[in-house]
Amino acid sequence: MKITMIGSGYVGLVTGACFAEVGNEVLCFDIDERKIDILQNGGVPIHEPGLREMIARNVAAGRLRFSTDIDRAVAFGALQFIAVGTPPGEDGSADMQYVLEAARNIGRRMNEWKIIVDKSTVPVGTADRVRAVVVEELEKRRSKIEFTVVSNPEFLKEGAAIDDFMRPDRIVIGTDHAQAARTIRELYAPFQRNHERLLMMDVRSAEFTKYAANAMLATRISFMNELANLADRLDVDIEMVRQGIGSDPRIGYDFLYAGSGYGGSCFPKDVKALLRTSSQAGAPLHVLASVEHANERQKQVLIEKICARLGNDLSGCKIALWGLAFKPNTDDMREAPSRVVVRELLQRGAQVVAYDPVAMEEARRVFAQEGLSLIYADSAMEAVRGADALVLMTEWKAFRSPDFAELRKQLKTPLLFDGRNIYDPQAVREAGLEYFGIGRR
Repeated sequence: MKITMIGSGYVGLVTGACFAEVGNEVLCFDIDERKIDILQNGGVPIHEPGLREMIARNVAAGRLRFSTDIDRAVAFGALQFIAVGTPPGEDGSADMQYVLEAARNIGRRMNEWKIIVDKSTVPVGTADRVRAVVVEELEKRRSKIEFTVVSNPEFLKEGAAIDDFMRPDRIVIGTDHAQAARTIRELYAPFQRNHERLLMMDVRSAEFTKYAANAMLATRISFMNELANLADRLDVDIEMVRQGIGSDPRIGYDFLYAGSGYGGSCFPKDVKALLRTSSQAGAPLHVLASVEHANERQKQVLIEKICARLGNDLSGCKIALWGLAFKPNTDDMREAPSRVVVRELLQRGAQVVAYDPVAMEEARRVFAQEGLSLIYADSAMEAVRGADALVLMTEWKAFRSPDFAELRKQLKTPLLFDGRNIYDPQAVREAGLEYFGIGRR
């Protein structure tokens, strides 16, 4: 099949590359000339394990190409995937201008049957808005070209997106158009050879499913963080509690890890958007509102622990940070808890020395925009040399099993604040360091 991907960001690139991987011809379009130039010259503008290699071999095979030419993009594919950003507006609602502009561009240029697929995370009712915009543009041209709009939300985890796409848990398709349903089923056939993963439903239910999934996962994280904070007060080890409740098959172990709060491009944005939708519909989601509040509060917990040990005035203190990205295997700094911790430490007079295996360049850009000045180390051990404390913010594999004896030697003050609960408190303490986790007694 010939597929056009409108938007060559995280979702568009991964989706386009994976479709090309199974033999489709894919054209990835973007208005950002710099991004397309990077891709055409063999680079990749985002960090995602395995993506660079997948793009390279499909470009070499002639199945994947990139362009800033919107006329070429609309003419190329019978399937037009919209995979542009939907950033939160000031009121928390999803900003739909890029989705609707993509739809307008299709309506202005299409000359034959198209299946327009909403891949972006969008509010309920977006397919209707996309359809109306395309009809409006066709009417301006006095054209009666047939098309349909399908909802196909993405469920990709940053850091594991290729595996998620190639071996999906489920593929949600929202359509009431029989021909579109057959085409989409054929498109996804290579990804469900083992068993049926396609869930066909109406468009509005498909749109709602994506928001509901992310809201549920965010709820599990915030609830576990709340339990961890209580565990701190009750002399309880939240890790033992996690194992105890996770062993119940009705609950399971996923997304039950206490820490410094969630971040990234999805959960914060989607929770806000769903809250806004519920408010507009007159059915406020009280639980989800508490989830969002609890998450913002959780980003302060490590700061409180640091200040309880070192004092509120951190002037003269050197604090080492391991990890800046919101999660491992990505350079994404959006809504990362590290941003709150860095800002609070600097405001209290501390000197911050940070290291991240992947996100250093993105961190420099983000913190420079915020006017924050910190030191970037070339290695994990360089960051802790002479520091008054080590703060673990991102659970990268490279940080999971450090030489605690060497850490004790390099730190000026042997303090370890574990913002992701990845260390065994007893092992850390036996190495001569003070350990502070989230709900770890």
